[in-house]
Amino acid sequence: MTASTPSSRAPHRGLTLIELLVAMAIGLIVTLAVTSIVTVGEAHKRTTTSTNDMSQSGAFAAYALDRVLRSAGSGFVQSGTLGVYGCKLSVARDIGGTATTILPRLTAFPAPFASFLGGAGAGFAGNLRVAPLLIAQDQSATGSDVLVVMGGNGAAGDIPRQIRSGVTGTNNLRLNNTIGLANGDLGLVAQEGTEDCLIEQVNVTDTTAFAAAGNEVLPLGGRYFTSTGATTSLATLAAGGSAYYTPLGNTLSNNVQFQLLGVGANQTLFAYDLLRSAGTGSDADALQTIADSVVELRALYGIDTNGDGIINDWVAPSGTTYGIANLMTKPADIRQIVAVRVALVMRSAELNKDNVSPASLTLFSDLATALQRSVTLDPRYRYRVIDTTIPLRNMLLQSAS
Repeated sequence: MTASTPSSRAPHRGLTLIELLVAMAIGLIVTLAVTSIVTVGEAHKRTTTSTNDMSQSGAFAAYALDRVLRSAGSGFVQSGTLGVYGCKLSVARDIGGTATTILPRLTAFPAPFASFLGGAGAGFAGNLRVAPLLIAQDQSATGSDVLVVMGGNGAAGDIPRQIRSGVTGTNNLRLNNTIGLANGDLGLVAQEGTEDCLIEQVNVTDTTAFAAAGNEVLPLGGRYFTSTGATTSLATLAAGGSAYYTPLGNTLSNNVQFQLLGVGANQTLFAYDLLRSAGTGSDADALQTIADSVVELRALYGIDTNGDGIINDWVAPSGTTYGIANLMTKPADIRQIVAVRVALVMRSAELNKDNVSPASLTLFSDLATALQRSVTLDPRYRYRVIDTTIPLRNMLLQSAS
């Protein structure tokens, strides 16, 4: 009988409890380190993205405001002394087949302009008058300023036409000539010394007669036809022989811009079309979003008091002279406004756990104390201020002339 030989292989061994605990501890440390790196990187990414979005939105908002404001007064500055500056704006628009008076307006504008010119109530918006630029201080829903910008197409509307008379039995006007006018043109009928001015649209039904040499008859109608203002009718203005029709632009080209600009809910910059030209003519169609991340809009007038085309002073849109309610009725003071300085306060979308900004900041800090504006901030957000000066080129040309 042969004895068995013991195996030469070493016995199998697993991890001891101590080795397992050490491996787990090392794994946890590595996991925590990687997680920390990823978390910090993601936080930096969110901050960078949020800041970049805020900067891009601010750049676009500044561009949009610059584009609108530079053209303020286009088409009607030459009529400023012919009864246009400071006249009460009357507009009727066809809405759903019915001629509807949209200005003067007796109900509040939609948010964020519900407090504009005092809010709802008889006569509040009836005070809206024609000027290239007006600033309504603290009158947006967020307490920011509201910009009122009016302008058309200077190339089409740079020559006011004297109205010789109306045409008996019709809503047409008799001008010195109708050269350059076309179907769909919008114009402003105003007379020096008369409070009302009316928006009217050219409505050509007989193209042969309208194009005939020596034609003096301007047919009115179409989407915009205003037969009477708050106190004066179109027939009365035409019969006087001293009113003017000032072409502004064309409805098909959409180049007549009478609008409000202000900051509303969700840090959004809005525009409201006073002529309600889009779509059905409803307030919803007239209100448009321009840019987000805007929490504050403040503005100052740059005035030229001696007519040399150079800014002599900056003034706040307040007080007995430059507060909007007073300025609208003073054509001579309207003519002095040649620039506007606008400050936009932008806010990032990222809410930080710790404070990353001061509790307040001062706008226009390089100017006199009376012109500076203090803004309260939530320090958990990041902010950026865009401060830009925009010349009103049509007003500068007017000063030079």
